[in-house]
Amino acid sequence: MATGPARPLGPSQGRSPPCPLCAGGGEQDLDLGTGVPEAVDKDLVNIHCEYYAIVLPFMEAHPDLFGPSVRSLGLYHQLVALDLLNHLANHNANLEDSADYLRMVATRSISKGHEIFNTYGQMADWQLIRMYGFVEPYADNTDDTADIQMVTVREATLPGVKGEAERLLLFERWDFLCKMKMVGEEGVFVIGREEVLTEEELTTTLKVLCMPAEEFRACKDWDGWGKKEREENSLTITSIPKLKASWRRLLRGSALLTLQTYTTDLKTEQDVLSNKEAYAKLSWREQQAFQVHYGQKMNLHQLLALTS
Repeated sequence: MATGPARPLGPSQGRSPPCPLCAGGGEQDLDLGTGVPEAVDKDLVNIHCEYYAIVLPFMEAHPDLFGPSVRSLGLYHQLVALDLLNHLANHNANLEDSADYLRMVATRSISKGHEIFNTYGQMADWQLIRMYGFVEPYADNTDDTADIQMVTVREATLPGVKGEAERLLLFERWDFLCKMKMVGEEGVFVIGREEVLTEEELTTTLKVLCMPAEEFRACKDWDGWGKKEREENSLTITSIPKLKASWRRLLRGSALLTLQTYTTDLKTEQDVLSNKEAYAKLSWREQQAFQVHYGQKMNLHQLLALTS
């Protein structure tokens, strides 16, 4: 088990290092004939050249930012090695740093030969594919989210609006939320599997859009009017079924409108996932996009279930 004390990563010595993605090496000969050892040797040469041709001259040009103690090829090796670790939401290692070292520390026991996974942060699949070119399947990425456009919540309010006076009042409420910097024309509410990441913004929006007209006008000019209520009525995934009926209806309508923006529905995608042959026919890019859409729809359908 890879459970010993953490040691700072350093430059390799002698032959090419074992695969940096596996704990407890010692089986390097399995790579022979695959081209991996040769590729690693080439990478080490490239790292060496890159450091002396680009990195070191840059640091020397900025001595106020990079003192002599950090101008080290060994430290640069550490940074490159850490960058090789893959990401999982359910990761088994964390990066720790100080003025003297960078080190990757196991957060739980890792069996010999098993991959070491870092975390790139709390990231939804759309963020992973945009920044790193891969996704985690829905069941694995506990950090996956679905976005509901803020203007979609405003649109979901319209079916309950009767007459021009109520329509004008709706936009007065929206302008009020904009001035509070709770909403914006291009903003989103972020709904995760286990939490609402934009809790304050969504709570305030639901309150303002759903409160009676008299109450809205009475408290509109009261500075800090909603702080106490937000503290007492925090919006979490588990608390959604306990929200006021008007709040749940607005959330449900917003989720339904968001689902209409996709070209396929959840049932169609579930049928594809259950058919391994059909899923295998998708290109790699199609599979990645499929997983992004599927995870978002699952989160939105969870919201529908909570607001029913």
